[in-house]
Amino acid sequence: MTRIEELFKRKQHNILNVYCTAGYPRLNSTVEVMEALQANGADLIELGMPYSDPLADGPVIQESSAGALENGMTITKLFEQLKDLRNPNSPLGAGGIPVILMGYMNPVLQYGFEKFCAKAAEVGIDGLILPDLPMYEFETEYGGIISKYNLDLIFLVTPETKEDRLRRIDALSTGFIYAVSSSSTTGSNKDINDQQSYFQKLQRMKLKNPVLVGFGIKDKQTFDAACKYTNGAIIGTAYIKALSNGKDVKEATKEFLKAII
Repeated sequence: MTRIEELFKRKQHNILNVYCTAGYPRLNSTVEVMEALQANGADLIELGMPYSDPLADGPVIQESSAGALENGMTITKLFEQLKDLRNPNSPLGAGGIPVILMGYMNPVLQYGFEKFCAKAAEVGIDGLILPDLPMYEFETEYGGIISKYNLDLIFLVTPETKEDRLRRIDALSTGFIYAVSSSSTTGSNKDINDQQSYFQKLQRMKLKNPVLVGFGIKDKQTFDAACKYTNGAIIGTAYIKALSNGKDVKEATKEFLKAII
């Protein structure tokens, strides 16, 4: 059983997935941030690989990506930082929570797609979120490689995704489905409560994959609203803001998660 499967078997509700940007706030903050998230109650980590043109991300995460790139973060550097991630002596080692890499196809293809998947698996990554990987290309070209290295591929759906496409995505997905709360970028100020009918629709469909809601989740109120009809939610922009205030990473993470869980 994979770490992601074990998580959803053990815990079906109120799963908290937290997004952080690799190499932010400082180049060598990556593992420190991840360890702080696990220590303070996050169930899953979505680790963003900084990119100069992050289409799905709002201003705050864009700025964190730009900062990480200025700090010198690259995919090669990231894998170097993660080489001891699952070491038994590491907090994220034996029994550590799942980690998903989120990023865009351009830098992954420049690195080499199969080389990237092989290295991700080697350091103990559990899955991938690649928002600009089309479903057709996944089916015909990249899905076999991802599966070869036992990585989950998490697809995004939106309120506008038609039911037949939702069913197809559910059939192709492993891990979970990322339900974008609204057609916007991360950090949206749209009221999550306005999307309850969308979440209810996903619940009624009885999808084989768990569903986590992202975009616009920023505090306990929005987290609880997103969890009402789904398995959990993803917080990114609000956490990046918490890391941006100059506080110690451990203290900032503790304060932030204590207010949500």
